[in-house]
Amino acid sequence: MVNIKRFSESILVFTTQTADCPASGLSSSRRRLGAVDNPLLGLMSLLILFFGLLSPAAAEDFNLQGQRIADQSGREIEVQKPFERIISLYGAHTENLFFLGLDQAIIGVGRHDHYPPQAERKQSFSYHDGPEKFLAARPDLVLIRPMISRGYPDLVQRLRRSGIEVLSLQPGTVEEMYVYWRILGVLAGKSAQARDMIRRFQEAVEQYAALTEAIENKKRIYFEAIHSRMKTFSQGAMALFVLKTAGGVNVAKDARTSRGTNIAIYGKERILAKAADIDVYLAQKGPMNSISKAAIREEPGFQLIKAVREDQIFIIDEKLVSRPTFRLLQGVQRLGTLLYPDLFQARGAAILEQAFEGDP
Repeated sequence: MVNIKRFSESILVFTTQTADCPASGLSSSRRRLGAVDNPLLGLMSLLILFFGLLSPAAAEDFNLQGQRIADQSGREIEVQKPFERIISLYGAHTENLFFLGLDQAIIGVGRHDHYPPQAERKQSFSYHDGPEKFLAARPDLVLIRPMISRGYPDLVQRLRRSGIEVLSLQPGTVEEMYVYWRILGVLAGKSAQARDMIRRFQEAVEQYAALTEAIENKKRIYFEAIHSRMKTFSQGAMALFVLKTAGGVNVAKDARTSRGTNIAIYGKERILAKAADIDVYLAQKGPMNSISKAAIREEPGFQLIKAVREDQIFIIDEKLVSRPTFRLLQGVQRLGTLLYPDLFQARGAAILEQAFEGDP
């Protein structure tokens, strides 16, 4: 069994029945948790579970056991046969499904999904659309993420009442991403391809690690997630995985998660306290963070930062560092080339090319 839990896995067999609660992402479900023989551990774990339910992240666990899937809304299904008419309402789902070779099974994508190029040829959908548009397309599976299941429960329930399966998935770490890829493989009858996808990704990561191992003075980096309120990434975030794999050192290791997300409010005061240690100021750019080098340079007080004075400010596409897809490797290569061009331009490029060789 592969089971991703953000709280202790040493818990008593315990079944909960929860009312539909869009705010927390919980829905009526039965959850089976692992067993232990020690009553004290069991009591402690139940307390962890109780208090964990108070946080947004607690409901957002998913697992895979054979053909049985539990999504992040608490829904559990047994996959009897592959789904053949799939609508994806999250860009990562869309990208991963195409990567697994499911062009024919994908009948619709989110209206902002433009990668890969084949997505442009699919009918576009949005969670703002009425259920009639979905029903007319006759999907057997709609893939969403927790933001949608919490914000649009009426749409989700209407589709389910009409016999359409709706599953909510969005991994928060790279380890969870591997399980998520396997879940997509089970749903679409592409389990072998999903395992191969994971193998190729992990092999590339190992090769990048070997490439950067010999670097004596690794560059120290502040990684901006959202310029507003000076937010960075918390430990475990995919962006920090990319940073580490590319040979960078995170100067904000003391950042603490905000509201159970992978984003951490850091603050200008703490950034400037480390101004002399920041070799590179890195920022992701996308819908979460519309930023420019000029805005970073002109931020009051930022001229104290070593990287700003030395014009070592880099912007990287959010989709390459924060989205749970195979293109995280492109993020590693892009960042590595910015940090250590002599090392990555040839040898790093060869690692990336080899990883993508089996891309359908």
